Amino acid sequence: MRKVEIRRPRIEDTEELKQFFRIVIEDTFAREGLVELIDDIEAEIACKIKYLQMDFDSNGEKRYFLIALTDNKIIGSIEFGPASKMIIDCTNGNLGNLVEVGTVFVLPEYQRQGIGNRLLAVMLKSLKNQGIREFCLDSGYRNAQTIWKKKFGEPDYLLKEYWGHGQDHMIWKLTSRGVY
Repeated sequence: MRKVEIRRPRIEDTEELKQFFRIVIEDTFAREGLVELIDDIEAEIACKIKYLQMDFDSNGEKRYFLIALTDNKIIGSIEFGPASKMIIDCTNGNLGNLVEVGTVFVLPEYQRQGIGNRLLAVMLKSLKNQGIREFCLDSGYRNAQTIWKKKFGEPDYLLKEYWGHGQDHMIWKLTSRGVY
């Protein structure tokens, strides 16, 4: 494995990140058997681009991204920000005061090489350094759910068939005691 650098994104990374989001989101939907959900794919891409702009506009105050690079190529990303409306609604507001660690994305050809774990470790350290002791994360992707369950145990909220038959949504509340 080549050397991997993890850092905050720069404005000059914007176009490459837009392409990166498209590649990983389209691949994720394809792996989940959801390739026909074109509007959802486009909405997910637009959301990540909006969050990235929020990071730049607020200097990391409203959204905070980290990216992984090798040979100056973006190969991964992770972000955190306020809990989403979906998390707030699905937990009856119980997690509304927490930050949400957003999707860990890694280019398909770099998956299963520990890059997502490294991004998560650096993000958890960033949260801790900012005095954030509790956070949440969620997933509607079966592949990601398997990883999160292995890492964090069963979810605190299980929304059976939220996305349709056999497609659950899971939400975890995590504390510094259990993670850091």
